[in-house]
Amino acid sequence: MDSAGFIQKLTDVVGEEFIHTDPVALRTYDCDGLTIYKGIPSAVVIPESTEEVSQIVKTCRDYRVPLIARGAGTGLSGGATPLPGGVLIVFTRMNKILELDFVNRLARVQPGVVNLHLSRETLPHGFHYAPDPSSQAACTIGGNAAENSGGAHCLKYGMTTNHIMEMTVVLPTGEVAHLGADGEDTPGLDLRGFFIGSEGTFAVITELTVKLTPNPESVRTMLACFSLVGDACRTVSDVIAAGAVPAAMELMDRYTIEAVETVVQAGYPRDAEAVLLIELDGLPSSIRPLETLIRDTSEKNNCSSFRIAQTEEEREGLWMGRKKAFGAFGVIAPTYYCLDGTVPRSKLAQVLEEFDEIASRYNLRITNVFHAGDGSLHPNVLFDDRVPGETERAIECGAEVLRACIRAGGVLSGEHGIGIEKIREMKDQFDEPTLEIMERVRDAIDEDGLMNPGKLIPDEENVFPVAHSGAIARMGGGMTK
Repeated sequence: MDSAGFIQKLTDVVGEEFIHTDPVALRTYDCDGLTIYKGIPSAVVIPESTEEVSQIVKTCRDYRVPLIARGAGTGLSGGATPLPGGVLIVFTRMNKILELDFVNRLARVQPGVVNLHLSRETLPHGFHYAPDPSSQAACTIGGNAAENSGGAHCLKYGMTTNHIMEMTVVLPTGEVAHLGADGEDTPGLDLRGFFIGSEGTFAVITELTVKLTPNPESVRTMLACFSLVGDACRTVSDVIAAGAVPAAMELMDRYTIEAVETVVQAGYPRDAEAVLLIELDGLPSSIRPLETLIRDTSEKNNCSSFRIAQTEEEREGLWMGRKKAFGAFGVIAPTYYCLDGTVPRSKLAQVLEEFDEIASRYNLRITNVFHAGDGSLHPNVLFDDRVPGETERAIECGAEVLRACIRAGGVLSGEHGIGIEKIREMKDQFDEPTLEIMERVRDAIDEDGLMNPGKLIPDEENVFPVAHSGAIARMGGGMTK
């Protein structure tokens, strides 16, 4: 390949200021929030329009160079990890809110818009963007769409796919396609839904139209504390089974409480084995009976204390502990590996017990902080990557954790995506005919195999080596689920 000619063509598209080929600059992009796997791209390009993205894709196709799209790099499954020698398309310049339509409750945005920035822009007008990953202060809406991200309040409001109406994408040929519409229903195949969660293996997203959700009239935030994790889990199942759908139900275990209280002082009791952070929103008249139901259910399941935030400051303090939990783990372990899997709510207690057994076998600790209301787990394997062999042990421990989720009737990922991290376990989740269908679909859309290869769908040709030079998800609270 004429490497110089290839780089020059990319430079012609974005300009010299917005292409990086220096080895030192490239190393800053060698992974996302999962640093087990790393790859150095041949170039990083930073476009500012759909047309520029289209030209980049066409150039990569002409030279048969793999390409990977990256938002903020907060993902935890390696979805934005470059294939060595590939081109990384970074969307830091495509970060504009293009249109706000409060009458129709829609926003048109570029993929590099930070999730929380959209809500901050719309809150004064009575609206917000409902999907709220813990990394919402940093993650981008384009990245959320690629992974079909969730968040604490997706129990009531749904995943990212429930909030995207329309997308503009650049296909592997460089052609531009418009998927979906700004109405609730469109004829033909649901291609919008098909591309959401495809982790950049089908196309590159360059524009999105998303729903805006009205701000609730009233919000009540509660903290229920338990001496047994199983009692907290049963409370979750019982509340949902009774017909209540809180806006959020988050569970944190004692290791998480220890870390959070050391760093944030959120007001969680250190002697609790588990706490449930529960939020209700809506009309005051609809919240009151649900509040009573949740309190009574918690007490029936041996809740040791039950507290309702009385001020907005107190409410924000309770949520600060949850939002900062991942970053706080550094005070209880040198390194941690954040996993992602879902199980039926009725199996939460059973699966958490199995996690403890798995951790014991590997002589490691697992701490849990997760979206309990929809069974979306985030077990964190605590370890020390400076100890020879411990990184590999953590990886195998994590694989067993994911297989435990599958055995319980759950799935490999609730919102982080498959990426590189879980690609081996896809064969545990799906049978060969199902995987073959996925391969056929991918090959039909991307016949050259250049769109984020080695991710999502098992691929023996593109394998990412384990990196030993860095911690796994060692963060200060930003790059988290």
